[in-house]
Amino acid sequence: MQASISQTPSHIAPYRIKRYMVYMIATFTLLVFPFIQINGNQIFLLSFDHKQLHLLGVIFDMQELYLMPFLLILMFVGIFFMTTLAGRLWCGWACPQTIFRILYRDFLQTKVFGLRKKISNKQEKMRLDTLGAKLKAVCAFCIIAFLCLVASANLMFFFTPPSDFFAYISDPLNHRILLGFWLGFGLFFIFDITYIQENFCIYMCPYCRVQSVLYDNDTLMPLYDYNRGGAVYSPSGAKYELPPKKQNKDNECTNCHACVKVCPTHIDIRKGMQLECINCLECVDACSDVMSKYAKPSLVMWKSSASLNNNGKVQFVRFRTIGYVVILALVFALLLFMGSTKEPMLLNIDRTGELYKIRAHHIVDNHYTMLFHNTDTKDHEMYFELVDVKGGNIAKHLSILSPKDTFTIKAGDKVKKIVTLRATELLPEGNYDIIIHAFAIDAKDSIFIERKTKFVYPPHNKLQD
Repeated sequence: MQASISQTPSHIAPYRIKRYMVYMIATFTLLVFPFIQINGNQIFLLSFDHKQLHLLGVIFDMQELYLMPFLLILMFVGIFFMTTLAGRLWCGWACPQTIFRILYRDFLQTKVFGLRKKISNKQEKMRLDTLGAKLKAVCAFCIIAFLCLVASANLMFFFTPPSDFFAYISDPLNHRILLGFWLGFGLFFIFDITYIQENFCIYMCPYCRVQSVLYDNDTLMPLYDYNRGGAVYSPSGAKYELPPKKQNKDNECTNCHACVKVCPTHIDIRKGMQLECINCLECVDACSDVMSKYAKPSLVMWKSSASLNNNGKVQFVRFRTIGYVVILALVFALLLFMGSTKEPMLLNIDRTGELYKIRAHHIVDNHYTMLFHNTDTKDHEMYFELVDVKGGNIAKHLSILSPKDTFTIKAGDKVKKIVTLRATELLPEGNYDIIIHAFAIDAKDSIFIERKTKFVYPPHNKLQD
């Protein structure tokens, strides 16, 4: 499958407008997402407080976190797939770092307070030579600081439900850890957006290091068409002394540096593919504006290197992308399958430190600690029974000494029961495998747990007559 990408400015809206629309959608989604519930449960929540994972409205206990590896695989393989297909598209179009930098630099500092002359020149430094300018800078900082704290709280909502978060924050002295994480992340965001800036993307973000091994000749990225514009840099990376027009009058690059001035990571896209490029396509828009005056398409295009010599056609479907899609589909199918096997009632059985207790008349007791966890949304009346393993014949010789009566486990609660099994007949010495069937009296067909354990019968010389 192939797709042709038009680069004529009259045929497409500026990438900046499209990017701003994606920013608004991404921001709205991230802000609203933690408040959406299914059957009273979060769509996604990894709660360390309650030791639960909420996934699409289903609650999984810590004992059921076998789903986390599948989620992590989906995330990483998804990143690999997206990077192979379109480079650092996430960085330029959806990354919170980029969105906040646009809010701070382009909107607050430039549009609102006029501390910068124009968006198209991101290399120009702010001028704070007057008291008014300094006050405006402080206002811009206070606004972005507040927004960073909101973003930090929103991040915490994926680990603490919003209702719990606001309740905990209203009592900060008893929830210092949560308060510390919230303010810690918030202060880091503020420091990152106002001081580190795009240096985070260039030097600190691991994604730009990963992308270099994931790119191929069909990966979409901003590319300068040196065939039309003329070479600005030599293959070794050194810049030619003469601009393209002076090298050859047929070269179309006017050396206006519009693509350089607008770049947030301060690179010259005409040098070729660089790790610092975040695929924001600002350079494509800038060159489109300049070249439209000459009735020509942009010299900087969002294409693959292979498409420059392939009539502009980008090969999206190829062996690597097909492989990633297959892996994503398989992992997602496994995730759904494993999620569908979730048990509404969990049961752990541990033997006590004392293997057995010898009573009079050859009677032997074994003690167990059973921990029931009701992960269902309803209360249930529970009890259990003993069953032989395949080929065994011990259960009929055992009885449940305690508990004698059924017991109720409320929705979401854990109940610990000390269980005593008794052998009243003389049995051969040994460790007998038995199966315990725990079930809900009110829903035996749907809530039924099977666990294997052992009953220990001591040597006969230790028995009491």
